[in-house]
Amino acid sequence: MATNRTPSMNRLLLLLTLLPLGLAIFAFVLQWRGDGDLDDPTGRWPGHHSAAFPGMENSSPSSESASSSSLSTRSHSADCVEILGSSSKPSFPHYKGWKFGFESDPKPKICIQTSTSAGLEQILPWLFYHKVMGVAQFLLFVEGKAAKPHVSAILESIPGVKVIYRTRDLEEKQARSRIWNETWLAGFFYKPCNYELFVKQSLNMEMAIVMAREAGMEWIIHLDTDELLHPAGAAEYSLRRLLADTPSDVDLVVFPNYESSIEKDDIKDPFSEVSMFKKNYDHLPKETYFGMYKEATRGNPNYFLTYGNGKSAARIQDNLRPNGAHRWHNYMKTPKEIKLEEAAVLHFTYTKFSDLTSRRDRCGCKPTKDDVQRCFMLEFDRAAFIIASTATEEEMKNWYNEHVVWNDKQLNLKLLRKGILTHIYAPMSIIQGLRESGVFASAIEAGQTRLKQRLASAENKTENSISKSIGSLSHSSTARKIMEVNVLMDSAIPPLSPPRPGLDHTYWL
Repeated sequence: MATNRTPSMNRLLLLLTLLPLGLAIFAFVLQWRGDGDLDDPTGRWPGHHSAAFPGMENSSPSSESASSSSLSTRSHSADCVEILGSSSKPSFPHYKGWKFGFESDPKPKICIQTSTSAGLEQILPWLFYHKVMGVAQFLLFVEGKAAKPHVSAILESIPGVKVIYRTRDLEEKQARSRIWNETWLAGFFYKPCNYELFVKQSLNMEMAIVMAREAGMEWIIHLDTDELLHPAGAAEYSLRRLLADTPSDVDLVVFPNYESSIEKDDIKDPFSEVSMFKKNYDHLPKETYFGMYKEATRGNPNYFLTYGNGKSAARIQDNLRPNGAHRWHNYMKTPKEIKLEEAAVLHFTYTKFSDLTSRRDRCGCKPTKDDVQRCFMLEFDRAAFIIASTATEEEMKNWYNEHVVWNDKQLNLKLLRKGILTHIYAPMSIIQGLRESGVFASAIEAGQTRLKQRLASAENKTENSISKSIGSLSHSSTARKIMEVNVLMDSAIPPLSPPRPGLDHTYWL
């Protein structure tokens, strides 16, 4: 029996036929996004150069492939290429076309100062991560690898970075520092290895205060290149926002440290491979900390392998001085200090097996109990030095796995549930994103143009901008009066181990 179709039914059938076809074509166009007019930043490959990464404004634009090629051909080590070059692993990329809203004159202005002998594979991720966190100026006191021409030329090409070399002129200025005439650091003078480094860091911090103040900085932080600031608890993941929200009467802000807890012994790039950390005792309930102390320590001398007293940021003001590498102080008053309840400094300590031998090679002490007592402040450093100096590589590997690597999955899970251990992924994601965007490769490429000039004048570069200021600290009558007032001052705060059960728990005060 024939069916009679009305004109309205025919139009409906035609519409139902064409609608899915039209939607399919529209979806195809959206997915293609070739050279059309759609401008979706998530579809851009990081090689797009519509906007430069903050801090890279002076770098010449180049394609991602060109950057990667330059990195591969000009880098001085295979490890550096692998760590700083682009990878095929998924990450959270920084899209250069996005507008991040960075202000031209950000407030507050933050300076990070460090004393380092590390290579580019460690310094560049550390530096650009903290640029993302809002740091405006970096004062790098360099020695060793960091002072080599092919490294320092690249560092000097990065906006906001000052490189200070350990020249004869620098040593003469520091020899005239008022610190040598005071008591707070006297207990660390004329001792080798860690003690010598501690004094050198303090002298560098003193000079950095003057340089940062001249540059208009408002906060200063001493940070090693194996440490990343983790500004948890701020309204946004930003060190600038964290310090901007600090009450105006606060002089010092303490970041308790979390210590890396590695899960394998073949790590090459700690910042991109390590996400598990042991929390500081200041961020744990007392009953949890002391109740789980034995299991968390795993037979090591202390709860942390190395220091447990964190790092601090200081508001730059009159009479500010270092108080060892972990704290700041003031010649004329007792600073008001607060300790952050969520933010931390992430310490990547002994994360690579090679750290055992590299630390050993920087110290000329004998591998005896008496001599390591003279050379190292912390018990684990002493034990690690003796092992690295006396054991075979196989024995070192076994010791490293027993004392440093967290191989026991059940224990890890238990401590994670108790809150002793925690996973922190934000720094890893940011650094992987920077790598994928070609930021490190672009910095290396931009620094190559400085290399010839750097080779010609390496021995003559000094920081003359601070000469008069440092002299005034040592010789002015005002300084002399301050010295008379502070004849007996509290000793500088060294790296301290966390509290042990049954001992004086002054850290909790």
